[in-house]
Formats: sequence, structure tokens, C-alpha cells
Amino acid sequence: MLIGIPKELAAGEDRVAIIPSDAKKLVRAGATVQIEAGLGAGSGYADQEYTDAGAEVIADRSAILSAADIVLRIRKPDVGEVAQLKQGCIHISYLDPFNEHDLIKAFRDRGITAISMEMIPRSTRSQKMDALSSQASLAGYVMVLLAATKLPRILPMMMTPAGTLKPATVFVIGAGVAGLQAIATAKRLGAKVVAFDTRPVVAEQVQSLGGKFLEIDLGETGQTKDGYAVELTEEQRQLQLEGQKKQIAESDIVITTAQVFGRKAPVVVTKDMVAAMKPGSVIVDMAAESGGNVEGTVAGETVDVDGVTIIGTGNWPNYVSRDASQMYSSNLFNLVDEGWDQEGKAFKVDFDNDILQGCIITHGGEIVNDTIKNLIK
Repeated sequence: MLIGIPKELAAGEDRVAIIPSDAKKLVRAGATVQIEAGLGAGSGYADQEYTDAGAEVIADRSAILSAADIVLRIRKPDVGEVAQLKQGCIHISYLDPFNEHDLIKAFRDRGITAISMEMIPRSTRSQKMDALSSQASLAGYVMVLLAATKLPRILPMMMTPAGTLKPATVFVIGAGVAGLQAIATAKRLGAKVVAFDTRPVVAEQVQSLGGKFLEIDLGETGQTKDGYAVELTEEQRQLQLEGQKKQIAESDIVITTAQVFGRKAPVVVTKDMVAAMKPGSVIVDMAAESGGNVEGTVAGETVDVDGVTIIGTGNWPNYVSRDASQMYSSNLFNLVDEGWDQEGKAFKVDFDNDILQGCIITHGGEIVNDTIKNLIK
């Protein structure tokens, strides 16, 4: 079975889908692996490393796409590129299936088995394949460091002959994977950390990392079976905004991580809250690329709003692309390994497999994921 890994085409994307050590594992499993020349340059992996791992380095991108039985990548392809894929092949990457309807239709019409990395079930057994979590963890780390570089003061308390510097206050909104890593990173750097999440169940996790959990009574809230926060009612959202106002005004750094899977991100920091912050304060909006948590965020940019820096550059794991590549590559390899038939030396599409049945979007000329099928007409 031929596995092809093309370069990422998005501007500035340095991550790679497969690193040499995982390419070697695929070759050992019996696959022929082809990578596009220059694939790993952005993350420090030379073509020779892939060759040494047993992969073939090919300069012709279209040749890789048209011949591959399995295509592995990070970002979703352009709709036009789907036509270059071998009919009936397996394509694995992020796909944004809730929003990319034309792309999903193109996969369907081409008879391609499209597997979405976003749709990996959030179960104990699938943790090693959960790319959303692996990349979000790095995002949480990066966002704190970016904020620290923009803040005109240090994060830890420092006692000196010239006087005592008080620790900076970091407020993290959302205590999922990214938020918890942001809390841990800010705490390691010596900041005073406060966090809020609509799921009271995570308060203990925040406290175990040394953070203070901000109590806001929203009434009945909860989380889905996959661990995501349930979307708030409008009344609850207003209670959250009101309850956060004082903490945001007192904070030097605010990091927002609130996202609703498959939908536009909710606004959790309004213009009046930004205006109430001290000049020199910094906000990092993790959801900038999906609509933004902060009024004033500009996706892909860092902006100044009345003396407050709002960072919305996005693609946070790309700042640490080598580690991000290692983690994503491991996620991909484990997913391929999950469906790999050792005797046939091929990937077996098995809908009885609890992990595969959740993340396969199209197969055999049909949209087979019920949730996505109901969205696309």
C-alpha cells in the first residue's frame, strides 16, 4: 500500500504530517512511503532523514497525490486538489467537516474515504490519536509565552534592592486542554493565575495546577460525553460576562480558549471589558480563526486597541513546529496503525471499530457520518 505525504501549502505552515521516525515505522509495517521533497524543512527534518528511514523522496507533488492509496497531511486540501487524488483512496487530515460542505461533497463524489482528525472520539482508547488535544496542549504553552513577550513587565514576583515587583496576574478563560496548559505555564513562570470555565467539574484541575478558580453562578451547566462544554443559554452568557468583568480589569494578561465545536466561537470579552483593562495589558484570543472570543480581535494579526494588545495570530502550535510535528505525526501513525491489517499490509476500513466509525466522513461514494450527513444536502 502506497502512503503519500505532500507538503503543506498554507502560507507559513512549518509543521509536517509525518516525521522520519514514524515514516520508518510505516515502512516496517509493509507500506511504501513517498514524501514530497522539502516536506520537513520548516521543522528541521532533511529529505535525507526520510530516505534513511526507507521513504522515497519525490519532487512531483501531483505524482504523489495521484498514486497514493493513503494520503496523510495536516490541513484540509483545496477542493480543486481532490480531483488529483486516486479514486477510492483514503485521505486523513483535519477537514473541518461542519463547515467545509463543498470539500466533503468532493470527497464523496470522488469515492474517497475521508477521515477527519477533528472527529476522533474523545475516549481513553483513542487518546494517542487525539490530535486536537496534542496540538491544543502546545497552543496553551505558546499563548502564554507570546503574551509574556508583549507585556511590558515580568510575570514573577521579584524582590530586589531597588524594590519589590509584584507578580503579574494571568486570567485564563476556558480550562480545557489548552487552558490547563496555559495555567500550568503561567504558574511556572511565576504569575498569579486565575481561571474560569463553565464546567464547575474542572475547578479541581485548575486548583491542582496552582490556579484560583473564579466562581460564577451560571445555574445548571455541564459537558458533553466527549468532555466539551455545553453551549450556554443567552441568559447564562450574560451572567458569565458580568461575572468576569472585574477579573479582566484587574488582569495583566487574559487568555481566551472558548470554542464550540463546529460553530462560531462565542464572544467572552466585550469592547467595554477591553477598555477597562490597564494600558499595556495583553489578550491572546485562541479562537481568533473561528470568529474570535474577543471584540476587537483580527484573525491572523496582533492589534492595539486603546493600549491593549490583542494577539489573534492563530496556528499556535506552528510556533513550536518541531514538537508539534512530532506529536501530530504520532497521532497519525497510531490512527493508521489502528486500522492496519498486518497480514494484508493495508489499511482496513472497519466500521465496527469504535474509533474509525466516529471519524470516517465519506466512504464508497456516500457520506457515512450521520452528524455530517444531516448537515449536507
